[in-house]
Amino acid sequence: MSYYTGSTGEISALWRPVADVETIDRPKSQARLVAPGSTTQGQFGLFEWNMKPRSGGPGAHFHKTFSESFYVISGTVRLFNGEKWVEAGAGDFLYVPEGGIHAFRNDGDEAASMLILFAPGAPREEYFRELAEIGDSGRQLSAEEWTELYARHDQYMVDQT
Repeated sequence: MSYYTGSTGEISALWRPVADVETIDRPKSQARLVAPGSTTQGQFGLFEWNMKPRSGGPGAHFHKTFSESFYVISGTVRLFNGEKWVEAGAGDFLYVPEGGIHAFRNDGDEAASMLILFAPGAPREEYFRELAEIGDSGRQLSAEEWTELYARHDQYMVDQT
C-alpha cells in the first residue's frame, strides 16, 4: 500500500469535466469511463453504466486480479452474487472480491444506471473498447478466440447451470 509521505500536501487533484469523459455507446448500453485506471494511477477504475430497457447483460464470470463493486443509481438492475439473482434498486450496492462470481443485467421495462468500481484500476476500458470493435465490425469469434480474449482481460466465464 502506498501513502503520501510529505508534510505540506501537494497540488495533484484531477478534475475531469463531463465533456472529457470517454463514452462507449452500444445498441443496448452505454459505458462512461469516468475514471479509468489510467487516470487514477491504477488505484481504481470508475465507470457509469447505462442500460436500455431489456438490455440483458453479461453472463456469470469472475476476475482474478481485481474486485468489482456495483452501485445502482436508477432503475432496477438484476445482480448475480454468485449464488442467486437479486433485484437491486437505486441506492443498493454489491461488492464482489477477487474470484467472486457475479453478473448483472437489466431485464425490466425501464432504463437503469449504475456505477461500477474496479479496484485496483485494471484497464477494463480496453476490454470494453475491444468488445465494441468486434460488435461494430461484425467479426465473429470462435469459442477459442472468445476464451483468449476473456483471459487477456481477466474475465473468466462460469456456467450457471
